[in-house]
Amino acid sequence: MTEEDHPAPSAAPGHPAPPLYIVSGGEGTVGAEVARLVLSQFDDVRVPVIVVPNVRTTEQISEIIAQAEAAQGTILHTLMESTLRRDLVRKARAQHVAEIDLVGSVLARVATVVGKDPIGKPGLYRQRRSAYFERLEAIEYSVQHDDGARTEELEDAEIVLVGISRVGKTPLSMYLAVLGWKVANIPLVKEIPPPEALFKVDRRRVIGLIVEAEQITARRRHRQRRTAMAFGSRYYNQETTEDEVEAAKRLFRRHGWASVNLTDKSIEESADEIIALVARWFKHG
Repeated sequence: MTEEDHPAPSAAPGHPAPPLYIVSGGEGTVGAEVARLVLSQFDDVRVPVIVVPNVRTTEQISEIIAQAEAAQGTILHTLMESTLRRDLVRKARAQHVAEIDLVGSVLARVATVVGKDPIGKPGLYRQRRSAYFERLEAIEYSVQHDDGARTEELEDAEIVLVGISRVGKTPLSMYLAVLGWKVANIPLVKEIPPPEALFKVDRRRVIGLIVEAEQITARRRHRQRRTAMAFGSRYYNQETTEDEVEAAKRLFRRHGWASVNLTDKSIEESADEIIALVARWFKHG
């Protein structure tokens, strides 16, 4: 139970106002925000706002009603579980305690409109909001750690993709990030050693990407035509590409990194395979 003061409309100067009790089956975030929104419209007087989270039993409700009655307080509640909500309303009215249901009427209306009963489980909004921000964080991380950038932060990656040019590291990284994974990707460039930080990452998080040389060569030639950049003839030479693919495979084997062959696979199929591989590594590794 937490308490804080806010401006209130109903107290004489120098006298405390009766408290507002925020009663919730979750953290009480929604009810507290409503209280802050309303109380911000009043000046010069203050009211205690008492948040009572994780209310799951009728015994807890009885205790809250007794406290509110003794303090002449008002209860604002966001209980999602219908049985508890009805119990609170009934007991509050019996004890002449003012209660305001912040979600009941909305739940009832939406249930009528969609033709389904609400789940009645507290904390879902908080969980979904948290998942949303975690996904944004994953996207931001993956953008910042694309194509070998900021390798000193590789330890924070959940997945590290490694592969030669045109193997599809960036689009796959971004797709995995949208799914909520923090992904870094490291390019393998002939005659340039990979960053030392890569070899310090838990090998279960490192995934080597392979695409057959013929397809890589075709992609590189397409890139050359599309961008008109001077990559040099060796960049899209079939023999050179075959050497790079074989060198990448040797590197993956030498360091015990799992590898995924992406040849002719969709990005969704490739991502599913990588996720399953990482999950299996951590389950049995």
